[in-house]
Amino acid sequence: MSQISPMELEKLTEYLAAQITGFQGPLQLKKFTGGQSNPTYKLSAKSGDYVLRSQPRGKLLKSAHAVDREYRVLAALKNSQIPVPKVFHLCEDKTIIGAMFYLMEFCDGRVYWDAALQQVQSNAVRSEMYDAMNRVLVDLHQLDIHACGLSDYAKAGNYFQRQLTRWSSQYRASELQKNIAMDELNLWLEQSLPEDDGRICLVHGDFRLDNIMFHRQKPDIIAVLDWELSTLGHPFADLAYQCMQLRMPQGMGTIDGLQGINRASLGIPSEQAYVERYCQRMNLGQIDNWSFYLAFSFFRLAAIAQGIAKRASQGNASNKDAAKAGAFVQPLALMALEIINKENVAINSY
Repeated sequence: MSQISPMELEKLTEYLAAQITGFQGPLQLKKFTGGQSNPTYKLSAKSGDYVLRSQPRGKLLKSAHAVDREYRVLAALKNSQIPVPKVFHLCEDKTIIGAMFYLMEFCDGRVYWDAALQQVQSNAVRSEMYDAMNRVLVDLHQLDIHACGLSDYAKAGNYFQRQLTRWSSQYRASELQKNIAMDELNLWLEQSLPEDDGRICLVHGDFRLDNIMFHRQKPDIIAVLDWELSTLGHPFADLAYQCMQLRMPQGMGTIDGLQGINRASLGIPSEQAYVERYCQRMNLGQIDNWSFYLAFSFFRLAAIAQGIAKRASQGNASNKDAAKAGAFVQPLALMALEIINKENVAINSY
């Protein structure tokens, strides 16, 4: 998305002053670095600092960049145990800045992009940070979706079937060239889909370290960010997605994973220990079909990367490095196929 023009900024100032009690201009906008999907800005005004998050401009894939859904879920979580920014206003009028957007509070914390948390000096603090992520994920999956008004947040039916159909379609719509590994992975997922076990909860959809803001002095989570992919779904999707990110190597995309790193030397739990702690908190015995959940996470991330690459080819990507995303599709698919091949019949249990 191109920068907001001075004329649009003036229009935005007038609009927000009319919509939000106590809001006062003038405004200054600074685009946050990182993030490949929805352009996000720090908005500084006389009345304080805010965050503005908008859709990209240009033609969008169906159901993508749903900032209105983000706004709804953040508003619903306002009084829950899940730490989220306060939201102030959703603007569906695209004539203000050329795209739908919403305004939320600015949270002053720290976001980490290195899963090894090398910036953190203490092993004990690293352990506490990972345990905090585990605990927040459990709190999210135990949330009463009816009490917070989200019981109609998604269609009914098998979550993984629904998601596989969606992301297969999204991938095909953004495919720039034939990818045999993605085709093979897609087919395996279709043929290996587990039976629906009836579990349903609010899932974040992109639960990973760089979407979590920590307190600047303590290992406490002050905000879970980027709810664009949230929906009602299966809790193991979030858990496997986070574990997939931790399995990834360094230098692949925006976040460095833990592949090849001695976790114990850093005070970071093993994947097995992390999953076991989650299961204890959720009162679960074991997780069957773990390889399917992991492989699905890789496929989904690869499809997202392909969508970013397609937007870059059309000139309406949010991030200047978006064109590089297409290079990650093949490695992600191959990592998923390696998991499948190692497990042979793709059934792994904790």
